[in-house]
Amino acid sequence: MSPIGSQRNHALDVYRGFVMLLMMAEVLRLSRAAGALPGNWLVGFLAYNQTHVEWAGCSLHDLIQPSFSFLVGAALPYSIASRLAKGATFGKLFGHAIWRAFLLAALGIFLRSTRGPQTNYTFEDTLTQIGLGYPLLFLLGFRPPRWQWAALAVVLGGYWLAWALYPVAAPGFDYQAAGVPADWQHHYTGFAAHWNKNANLGSAFDQWFLNLFPRQKPFVFNGGGYLTLSFIPTLGTMILGLAAGRWMREASPRIPFRQLLGAGAAGLAAGALLHVSGICPVVKRIWTPSWTLFSGGACFLLLAAFSWILDVKRWRTWAFPLLVIGMNSIAAYMIAHLFERFIEDSLRIHLGPNAFRIFGALEPPARGAAVLAVYWLMLFWMYRRKIFLRVSIFQSKNEPEGGRERTAAGPPFLS
Repeated sequence: MSPIGSQRNHALDVYRGFVMLLMMAEVLRLSRAAGALPGNWLVGFLAYNQTHVEWAGCSLHDLIQPSFSFLVGAALPYSIASRLAKGATFGKLFGHAIWRAFLLAALGIFLRSTRGPQTNYTFEDTLTQIGLGYPLLFLLGFRPPRWQWAALAVVLGGYWLAWALYPVAAPGFDYQAAGVPADWQHHYTGFAAHWNKNANLGSAFDQWFLNLFPRQKPFVFNGGGYLTLSFIPTLGTMILGLAAGRWMREASPRIPFRQLLGAGAAGLAAGALLHVSGICPVVKRIWTPSWTLFSGGACFLLLAAFSWILDVKRWRTWAFPLLVIGMNSIAAYMIAHLFERFIEDSLRIHLGPNAFRIFGALEPPARGAAVLAVYWLMLFWMYRRKIFLRVSIFQSKNEPEGGRERTAAGPPFLS
C-alpha cells in the first residue's frame, strides 16, 4: 500500500452523513402522515422513500445499509495508508481488524437486545453484517485489484450457485407458517422461486444456526425475511466500496469520475438485467447478488455526485450538518437506537402532550423533526469537543479514522 493520497476524503464523510441522516430520519414517521393525507402526492412520495419495499425493487431507504457497507470498504484504503504511515505492522493491523469485527457484531446484538427480556442473538442488522465480513475485507485491502475483483466474483457467483442448487419449496408449502402473509403478492415461480421469502437457503440456515443460541422460543422465521447469510453478499458490497476508495485515493486530488460513473452504470444495468431475466431477483431483504450489483451501482453514482458537488463545484458550506453526522457515524447509529424514546418522552413531559397538535396531520413528522434536531445537537456537541466514537483500539479521540485532526472551529474542508 503506497503512501499516495492518504489525506482524508471529505466526500466520504458527507455521503456517510447523508446516509446516517436518512436512518435517523425514521423518527419523522412520514408513513403516518401519508395515511392521514392520502391525496398528497409529495407526502406519499417521501413516505415511500422512507420505508423498505416489501420484496423486490428499491427505495431510497433501501440504500441506507448498502451505502453504509460500501463506505466501510471505501474508507479502508485511507485507513490502512494512515496506519502504515504511523509505523503500524500488518500483524497489529489485522489484530485490530479482528477486534473491530467482534465489537461491531457485539454492538449490533446489544442494540437489538435493549428492549428484550434476554440477549437477542441476531445477525442480520447492519453492524453485525459488516462485522462478520470485515476481516476478509481487511485482508483484501492488502491484495492487488485483480484479487479483489476475483474475490467479488467468487463471493457473488458462489452465493448465487448455492441458492440456485437449494431445492425450491415443494407444492403445498405452508408459507403462512413461515411468516409470509396470506395476501403476499411477491411469490416467484420457476427458477426465481429459489428466492421466495422464508423458503430459501438462508432461512433454512437460520432455522439451524439461530437455534444454537439461548432463546425464549425456537426461531422459526424472520418476519421481514432478513438473513444471517446476507453477510456474504454484503461483503461483495464492501469490496465494491474498496475499489471505489482505491480509485479515489490513487487519483487524488483528481476525482476518478470515469471509473465511478462506469461502475455505477454497469452495476445498475447488471442488477436490472439479472432481475428481469429471472436469473436472480433484486431483493434487498435477502441481499441477493443482483442486489449487491444494483445497490453497489447506486452507491458509485452517489459517491460521484457528492464528489462533484464538494470537490469540483466546491459547494461545501451546505454540507456542514452532514459532516457533523458523518464524522461520528457510530455515535449517530447508537443515538438513534438508544435515545429516541427518552427524547420523545422528554418533549412530551416538558412541552406538553399536545405541543405538536397544531400541525394537524403532520403532527408525527413535526414531532420527529424535533427529535431529529436533538440528535444533531448531541452530535454537534461531540464534534465541537472533538469526541469521535470509533470501534477501534488505535483511535485517538482527536483524529477520526483515516484523516486529519479537526479543530473545534470547524472542518478543514470549509476553508
